[in-house]
Amino acid sequence: MSVRELVVLGTASQVPTRHRNHNGYLLRWDGEGILFDPGEGTQRQMLRAGVAAHDLNRVCVTHFHGDHSLGLAGVIQRINLDRVPHEITAHYPRSGQRFFDRLRYATAYRETVGITEAPVAADGPLARTGGYTLEARKLSHPVESYGYGIVEPDGRRMLPERLAAHGIKGPDVGRLQREGSLDGVSLEDVSEVRRGQRFAFVMDTRLCDGVYALADGCDMLVIESTFLDEDEELAVEHGHLTAGQAARVARDAGVRHLVLTHFSQRYTDPDEFERQARAAGYEGELTVAHDLLRVPVPKRR
Repeated sequence: MSVRELVVLGTASQVPTRHRNHNGYLLRWDGEGILFDPGEGTQRQMLRAGVAAHDLNRVCVTHFHGDHSLGLAGVIQRINLDRVPHEITAHYPRSGQRFFDRLRYATAYRETVGITEAPVAADGPLARTGGYTLEARKLSHPVESYGYGIVEPDGRRMLPERLAAHGIKGPDVGRLQREGSLDGVSLEDVSEVRRGQRFAFVMDTRLCDGVYALADGCDMLVIESTFLDEDEELAVEHGHLTAGQAARVARDAGVRHLVLTHFSQRYTDPDEFERQARAAGYEGELTVAHDLLRVPVPKRR
């Protein structure tokens, strides 16, 4: 059975705390695992969350600040130590190639696994598989940063009442799906579009076009909310979002499940992030993330 869920490995901004590890997020998408922003300590958090190196197919780094990338060295070496049998692709801003190189070869180890480097230099699709398209959009931060989106192709939902009206049943239903028409009846006559699921990952950024483009129509939006609204000036100065800003993006974009994360250590009450997100008018499903949380992607509409 296919599984689509977010495994939260760490949620701290800039520095870890007693209760929050540096960033790290694994998206399970059917048979694939996409690791986002492995900060320091990610390898240990993977162990605690029951995530193995064999579960990884892609690593996506939004930018090269330490809390989003210092865990790369350990993760890459673990991939090689465990001799992961499949190719792994790494995406990261091309402008940070020197940082990726340093992290990939931070110490001596035996390379046993092919890691394909696929740096990001512009908005647009990065990869297409049978199950999704991976996209990138530039964000607004003091260093070059990209957010990532997963878009499932649209499918079709068969409508039993229309099938019955045309006398189509049994094996003929599958034949119609494969061939597109049957005895003068087209697939469009007996089905409707089933919109593909959408997931977006937006880290360190001010409000910008890339944020809105990634959030548009998402089933799940994982987004930074480093600051509370009373510190909006600090957020803008340092290239971050507040809880209210993130929630308004989700509200206006029609996001079904909003996951807030990447919290400054200055705040001790996580419930305040939810209060401010609701006060901003977001009415969908809302999660204030904590370490080792598992959040299922909403079922298809």
